[in-house]
Amino acid sequence: MQTEAFSELFPLFSAASPETLEWLLSVADEHEYPANRAVLMEDAWGNAVYFVLSGWVKVRRLYGENVVTLAILGKGDFFGEMAILDESPRSTDVIALSPVQLVSVSAQRFIQTLFKDGQLHHRMLQLMVRRLRQTNLRFQLRHRPPAVKLANTLVSLAENYGQPTDKGTEIYNIPVKDLADVTDIGVEETTKIIEKLQSKGWVRIDPARQTMHLLSLKQLTQLAGHG
Repeated sequence: MQTEAFSELFPLFSAASPETLEWLLSVADEHEYPANRAVLMEDAWGNAVYFVLSGWVKVRRLYGENVVTLAILGKGDFFGEMAILDESPRSTDVIALSPVQLVSVSAQRFIQTLFKDGQLHHRMLQLMVRRLRQTNLRFQLRHRPPAVKLANTLVSLAENYGQPTDKGTEIYNIPVKDLADVTDIGVEETTKIIEKLQSKGWVRIDPARQTMHLLSLKQLTQLAGHG
């Protein structure tokens, strides 16, 4: 991938120098995974940072025999950066929701890159603060009605990873259990709310293509309390 295209795809590198990007790409590895394949196992955190070139992944936490989806990430996002600085054992893995293409950079080389480029280091801190704010927002929403919480999840996915189309903003058709987990509501509640949003004409699901179109992002944003 060319350095310009890489910096456009990943906001993290928008302020990085061309020299930094050239070096980073020269030491990066590319990976492809089919849907439902484990991308990062619980014992591999801290070895590298992963950048999503295409597709969707979910980050799961394992509680014995129970599994909870913590986050859903799409094209232009990355994961594994926190584990580089935190050497504690993790009971978390990353699974491909759809066919996915990734680029990985080893922990040592990524840290070298941060030290080489002060602008990149600063940008990294900004994005980490942004993620903390998103976590705080989820905490603030914990007592809100389920429909409001789910609308927030859908709007966030659309804003971060959605693709504009003539049918509305397109995102991956996230499995109901994963959508329920990241929204912190029940599976039955999630199913009923999605059905209600479809009946209103705000959301349309294409099972064959595994896509969800948010046909009325304005109304969803208002429901989420952002409007």
